[in-house]
Amino acid sequence: MKTEKKFNCKSLICPVCGHALAQNGGSLVCPNNHTYDVARQGYVNLLPVQQKHSLTPGDTPEMLAARRAFLNEGHYSPLCADVIRMLGEIPDGVTEIIDAGCGEGYYTAEFLKRFPKARIIGADISKAAVKAAASRSKEISWITATASHLPVADNSADAVTAVFSLLCEKEFARVLRPKGRVIEVTAGTDHLIELKRIIYDNVFEQHKRPKAPAGFLREVSCELKTFRMELNRSQLAALLLMTPHTMRIRPENRARIENLPSLSLTVEYYVRVLEKSKKAHILHT
Repeated sequence: MKTEKKFNCKSLICPVCGHALAQNGGSLVCPNNHTYDVARQGYVNLLPVQQKHSLTPGDTPEMLAARRAFLNEGHYSPLCADVIRMLGEIPDGVTEIIDAGCGEGYYTAEFLKRFPKARIIGADISKAAVKAAASRSKEISWITATASHLPVADNSADAVTAVFSLLCEKEFARVLRPKGRVIEVTAGTDHLIELKRIIYDNVFEQHKRPKAPAGFLREVSCELKTFRMELNRSQLAALLLMTPHTMRIRPENRARIENLPSLSLTVEYYVRVLEKSKKAHILHT
């Protein structure tokens, strides 16, 4: 007899009607009988067609493969350590984390290593990304979903992480419990500046400190962090392919990068902690 794989659907809700999901055989089903199959790889597609912006939203398989190769080598491990440190400082501890825009799952899997007893949801709009992420851990609830419409119950998560991904302030506040926090990582002004100077003919000065929250979240802290990394030719190729810059670079500038034996790069980013505000609490009464 075939044994169905167990999928942790606690706090997950139907993206169509909003009712709680429960596992029934190889599917997640709500009381209105909306049904979502658990894929063989161990993820569930909870992205309704009306929430898609294109036929295949998100990163391409090539970008995902490059990102996995690059991140697996630990180049961004100091950044990941900063996020984990902030997660560890959340009042009353961490029992549920949503990694919004999880991509191919590097950071999500690292969170599980640090918080092995926590329930962790990895969500991304790219089906290819979530499919790739599912190979990292069967203990994480991997779902295809958009950050602006998370199929997660109100007031259920202790933390939402957004690492180089979209901040959906009102939606993140909705899924957070009181005193729950968002850990957000965004690029700093000089992030990968040496690479940008090769890619673009003109690099304009930008001040990238994150904007003040609109009121559903309040800012607890915002740290500007920086470190340097030395990349060889193949690592540079992976980095370029995993970023949006790969779509904008001219052939002659790409050739310049491909001919570099190595390059020293600045990694600069903001790590911001946002806490659910009293205004957000009122939304759920």
